[in-house]
Amino acid sequence: MNREKQISGLSQLSFYIKSFLETKPENFNESDEKFAALLRKSEIENSWFTQESQRFALNQWADLLTEKNLNDWLSKYRPSNIPKKVGLILAGNIPMVGFHDIISVILSQNIALIKLSSKDKTLLPFLLSKWQEFSEGNIQYEFVERLTDFDAVIATGSNNTARYLEYYFKDHLSIIRKNRTSIAVLKGDETESELQLLAEDIFRYYGLGCRNVTRLFIPEDFVIDALFENFLNFKEVINHNKYANNYEYNRAIYLLNQERFWDNNFVMLKEDEALFSPLSVLNFTRYKNLDEVKNFIEENEKDIQAIVAKPELGLDSIGLGEAQNPDLNCFADNVNTLEFLSVI
Repeated sequence: MNREKQISGLSQLSFYIKSFLETKPENFNESDEKFAALLRKSEIENSWFTQESQRFALNQWADLLTEKNLNDWLSKYRPSNIPKKVGLILAGNIPMVGFHDIISVILSQNIALIKLSSKDKTLLPFLLSKWQEFSEGNIQYEFVERLTDFDAVIATGSNNTARYLEYYFKDHLSIIRKNRTSIAVLKGDETESELQLLAEDIFRYYGLGCRNVTRLFIPEDFVIDALFENFLNFKEVINHNKYANNYEYNRAIYLLNQERFWDNNFVMLKEDEALFSPLSVLNFTRYKNLDEVKNFIEENEKDIQAIVAKPELGLDSIGLGEAQNPDLNCFADNVNTLEFLSVI
């Protein structure tokens, strides 16, 4: 396979996506109509995949898939001399979440055997077919229902599923991913615009991604109302039926158990040490000094995908509002997929 043509094809795919996103429906051509119909179908199959969420994900990928970005990303890794069959068991919690694994396998000059998630089975096949077209047939992949003949596997699932997968693939080279989530640490002097960026990290994709913030650290004197005031840009999440069901259920449980929480009618803040929070709930704790936060991070490192904070806190973090804007070098579970693929 010709990697230059693969990269060129992805760059053309980026342009194609951008063109679609920027075109008004009344100006759609036949290809645009097909693309739009697939987005509608995807939302029907999985109501979490709203038009807004899918378009946001597509735009993020279109920004990433430039020839310069791809060449810079791949320059550090050795491509495979003999193509290996790499099984991919994809997640489906947010739109196109498995696309990074797919392009990693194909661009490393291996063959992707793709088991799609039942929650995300429409958009990826379409994009791969366009990539195949733009790269003049220079990508190798196959959709499978069951992995039977492969050299390595990359699988994503829940903690329970991961135990099964680790046993099932114990005799194969593998990356088995588990549940992860993200945290945010506030210094206390964040501006309103910065807190609004934090809302992106919390609410984008309704909080379903591993890069969504579910645990917040705030200084002892921080005023909770400042969060609610700057979360209002995402107040429409409560109009999503499944999100609203989660909100009403969790609120009822807290009321029944007489637990203390703060509520603004679309998200609840709960003072809780837990890293993971239920959907529609943001756990928070107040810290006296950063050592408390650093100890928590060290103790929970295996469960934390990203840390959101201002750089002056020195926490090896990403900026506020950047959680859902990962670059190509951001690997799920912080395991370098391309390094793994270079040695199989």
